[in-house]
Amino acid sequence: MIPSVGIVDLAVYLPEQIMSAEEVAGRSGIPAEVVREKFGLRGKHIAAPDEHLSHLCIEAARPLLSVVPAEEVDVVIYFGSYHRDYYVWPVAPRIQHALGLRRAHAFELMNTSAGGPITLKVAADMLRADATLRTILVVAGSRESYLLDYQNARSRFMFNFGDGAAAALLRRGHASNRILGGAFLTDGSFAMDVMVPAGGSVHPTSPETVARGMHSFDVPDPAGMKARLDPLTITNFLQVIRTACERSGHDPGSIEFLAVLHTKRSLHDHLLAALGLREDQSVYLDTTGHLSAADPLVALHEGRRTGRLRDGMLAVAVSAGTGYSWGAVAIQWGDG
Repeated sequence: MIPSVGIVDLAVYLPEQIMSAEEVAGRSGIPAEVVREKFGLRGKHIAAPDEHLSHLCIEAARPLLSVVPAEEVDVVIYFGSYHRDYYVWPVAPRIQHALGLRRAHAFELMNTSAGGPITLKVAADMLRADATLRTILVVAGSRESYLLDYQNARSRFMFNFGDGAAAALLRRGHASNRILGGAFLTDGSFAMDVMVPAGGSVHPTSPETVARGMHSFDVPDPAGMKARLDPLTITNFLQVIRTACERSGHDPGSIEFLAVLHTKRSLHDHLLAALGLREDQSVYLDTTGHLSAADPLVALHEGRRTGRLRDGMLAVAVSAGTGYSWGAVAIQWGDG
């Protein structure tokens, strides 16, 4: 018999400093009403200059060790932003050491902002397949606000990026909040549409790349990307959501809570409507903004906190990330 794998607990860490919609407007020249209503952003948290990615992740995960002792954690999986304390540097071992998880093997998964669902699926599959493993800590952070150039209108769709981190403990044999089936897809024709142009092997860091502002997010052809992406977005979201439900033995019509990344307001509303869901069957992350791959965990945490996610509900954690990839995983919340 295949053992169940469930989420034991969730935690979120958000920096104290907040950037309001009005401040985003002031820096970008975009009207504050557009930031609030179209971007769907009332504000977002910003890390202090000395508050690095590892710190965000450690602070998010630390409360979970009051639930499961450090010596019982077998694996740490980091699945958040590429932008971390140092260039070409693994953050997972730093998190493992700082939390005293001496028994845990630490490694990383990268799928840009789509990383949440795939990481829950991979961690659950590891626990189901390997009887020597009992508990996995998954953690993701974002400090992407520091990669934004508010004067670059080509990258304006990313002005919702904020800073923070989220973590979850998954356990073999845990009968609550069970991880079910997942579905994922990638369309690599979008691989060259979003990047930080300099700092890699194509454009190594130099005085010229710094002077030209090439160390912030850029979108070489925003109109072209939008023309190709818009017809696919809702279709691909719905495909992975419905397939994840079907692979879990559930009708997609039985979804009761959607833990989805922060997007512009119209896309969020369109997605809920296409699934026949009400606004109170999800949470809209308009006070945190987009925390890269951490968003679905933040949404689950916020749904539980607000009572929108309750025992017995079928939830789906869904996200998408540049590249472009879409992913969803079904979760039977509570003991149902």
